[in-house]
This record gives sequence, structure tokens and C-alpha cells, in this order.
Amino acid sequence: DVFEQLQHVGHKKIEFHISTEIPAVLQINPEKEEKNGKRVYLYATTEEINNTGFGRIFPAPSSNDKMETEEEDDEIPSEFISRKDLEKNRLSREEMEKYSVFKNYEPGDPNCRIYVKNLAKQVQEKDLKFIFGRYVDFQSEVERNMFDIRVMKEGRMKGQAFIGLPNEKAAAKALKEVNGYVLFEKPMVVQFARSARPKQDANEGKRKK
Repeated sequence: DVFEQLQHVGHKKIEFHISTEIPAVLQINPEKEEKNGKRVYLYATTEEINNTGFGRIFPAPSSNDKMETEEEDDEIPSEFISRKDLEKNRLSREEMEKYSVFKNYEPGDPNCRIYVKNLAKQVQEKDLKFIFGRYVDFQSEVERNMFDIRVMKEGRMKGQAFIGLPNEKAAAKALKEVNGYVLFEKPMVVQFARSARPKQDANEGKRKK
């Protein structure tokens, strides 16, 4: 009996008197309402409908670019120099012009070996590893084996060094970012090392002149 009474109550009709008139604001773009779904907030303005949506939760591209730059720098192990420190202790182009070592500077022909000169006498292999190690992926055995540093300590080659990097791209990046870096109060002159190919021998003679 109880259930029957409940059924009788349930059959009562509930009526809603809703105005059929669509607000003028929403009549501007009815297609957009259907696109976004049948249920639309009736009191929202057209501007609110256009400017809201789940797509807006993503960050702006500019902040993404900044994040990528930070992530790139975060990937460099802390045992190597940071991008900020490199930029902080690096001479500007105007400052480089004041030093005779940068006179007639030429980067040379791109390859995976770097030539460094104007090194202070106290520079050691570990100092160059601290700087150039940031361009090597030490998780890769191939890149680790290709990374090679030779610091010249005697004779006419004193104050110079040769650094072997994994590839030409890494060497080009190193040259761009490290050239002019002041190490032990002396700016480093960074160039691509000259290979022993006959073609380049003729060019070397021209450069010496």
C-alpha cells in the first residue's frame, strides 16, 4: 500500500514556465552555441562564451619557450658551468675588439674539434672539462669516449689546448658560447681546429700572411 501511494504521488505533473524569448546577446551567434554543446549558460555574454573553454587552460607559447630554455639548462649536470655563468664572464663584441688576441679573428671551418688559445698558465684539464663538458652527453658512451682535452704546457704551444667534442653541432655551440670567456683573468680565444687536409694547408698559408 505504501508503494502504491508513492506511485500516485509520482504521477503528479510539474510544470515550468520558461520564456521562449532568447536574450539578444545570445542571438548574435546561435551556431556557436550548438557547437559548444546544447547546455549553454543562458546569462553568459557572447564575449564570455568566445573567451572561455577548456582550451584556455594551456599556458601561452611565450611561457613555454621560457620553460624549454630553463629545462635545457637544467639538463646540464651541476658539475659543469651554467649558461648564466658563461654569459656573465664572457666579453662582449665591443670588449673583444680592445684585445689584440681577437684581431683578425676567424672561427675557421666547422668540425668537431675546438682549438683554444690565450690560456692562463694555471689552466688545467679539469678547468676546461668544467666549461666544455656541458656540450657532452655523458650518459652516452660514444659521446663520452669522443670527448678529449689536451692542454699544451710546454714550448711554443704553451697556453693552447685542443678539445674533441662529439659532433660538429656541439663544437659550433661551444665556440659561440665560450669564445671570449674570461678564465683566470684571461679571455679565451676559441676557434675550430684546423685539420691536416691538403686543401686547408693552402688556406692556412694565406691566413698566416
